Amino acid sequence: MLNFFRKNKKKEFKAVCALTKQPIDKESSYLLTTAEIISSKKFWDNKMTEPETLSYTVAHFKSQDPTASKIRQMIYEKYSSEKAWVVSDASLHLFDIDVNVARKRAQAWWESEGSVQPDETNDSLGRLGNQVETLRTYAIQEAGRAYVSY
Repeated sequence: MLNFFRKNKKKEFKAVCALTKQPIDKESSYLLTTAEIISSKKFWDNKMTEPETLSYTVAHFKSQDPTASKIRQMIYEKYSSEKAWVVSDASLHLFDIDVNVARKRAQAWWESEGSVQPDETNDSLGRLGNQVETLRTYAIQEAGRAYVSY
């Protein structure tokens, strides 16, 4: 009987940054394509030297540890799956993108409560063509090298 008097509120749509996993709001979010994510050497250098991944990077470069190299490949695969990436403004420094376009994409994404992905996020890797293999090689074999002292 008490439930009858309570108003059913629609749950507020909430999101987290796909990279930092921190809550984000509509005003500070940007939507990137997978191609924009994986095309950034700054992103890969940052990703491969984060505290959670640094030991694999060190092992990859210092001892050519095959397990560490395999884990770096798995990290690449995680970020190269074709999808839209909603990120916070705190992550934008890692990417060379048109911020206005990414912002407009995010606005449309928020308006649809995350259900609509802009057309340019579909097959963004296909649009990179032959560059994908070069980017993959950098991410797995080279990212973070400058941060590891020999």
